[in-house]
Amino acid sequence: MGKRRAIITGVGGYVPEYILNNEELSRMVETNDEWIMTRVGIKERRILTEEGLGTSYMARKAAKQLLKKTGVDPNTIDALIVTTSSADYKFPSTASIVLGKLGLKNAFAYDLWAACCGFIYTLDTVACMVESGRYNKVILIGADKMSAMVDYKDRATCPLFGDGAGAVLIEATEDDDMGYMDSYFRTDGKGLPFLHMKAGGSVCPPSHFTVDHRLHYIYQEGRTVFRYAVTSMSDDCALIAERNGLNKDNIQWIVPHQANMRIIEAVAKRLDLPMEQVMVNIEHFGNTSAATIPLALWEYESKLRKGDNLILTAFGAGFVHGASYLKWAYDGSAATAPVK
Repeated sequence: MGKRRAIITGVGGYVPEYILNNEELSRMVETNDEWIMTRVGIKERRILTEEGLGTSYMARKAAKQLLKKTGVDPNTIDALIVTTSSADYKFPSTASIVLGKLGLKNAFAYDLWAACCGFIYTLDTVACMVESGRYNKVILIGADKMSAMVDYKDRATCPLFGDGAGAVLIEATEDDDMGYMDSYFRTDGKGLPFLHMKAGGSVCPPSHFTVDHRLHYIYQEGRTVFRYAVTSMSDDCALIAERNGLNKDNIQWIVPHQANMRIIEAVAKRLDLPMEQVMVNIEHFGNTSAATIPLALWEYESKLRKGDNLILTAFGAGFVHGASYLKWAYDGSAATAPVK
């Protein structure tokens, strides 16, 4: 009997129906398809346009699909955790809203904020919960309605982001050769000036001034963020690979945060892997923050095989970054195809 490990046993996802492509975006702000594709590699992004719907709506849709695909009894779920930077409200947690809508009777819920690293940071937390023996089944959802914080008058940031949610079911196994194996996380606290939202928090609460001066939108100094992201994600993946004996011959998939196509290509090059072994959906989903990695798993699920070695990596605001290594636990081809 091996060590108790955490494994992903199912994936669900949801993206809104409305597609905002580059041609339409060019009518909203001074930009064009060539400019966007050359710099970030995004052709279109999904936007949640229905009034009164927020992150919890997408998270619930992804979780409902996950429960249906896996056939798990909702009453056996021990916890539901949402990682997001676009919570429905300051309080209560988005996770508590999702839990209530799903009707989970025996679970607790909370949110975890770690920007674009939210999914891999929370996956590590959930793995520890399951490995402790106190919890057996946990739903982890990465979800963000980035359109709620994008300034569509800012040509530097508005082409980057989209909305979506991805959910995974995490369970326990005693197969020591399967599941969540290792992680490496770091935070450079000097990242605040380069990527943040200026108003809305306790330092600068909402006011007529902050609204009038458009301070409730994403602010980013792209060149600095790009440079740090390339270095951090590449170095983190290389470190995880080295200490786990992984190389181009035994890594099946890299699952990077979908922020910029040039960053993704740099990570693949560092590990000497062809792009065919890198999960990429940035062209049609854009940057969905905490949702990018679970949405990639959702789209590529049918290509995953039991025992595949995956390295997940991300970089986000606060200059949080890291990489995780896991062995995939089931043949994805047997799972129900995602419904978009």
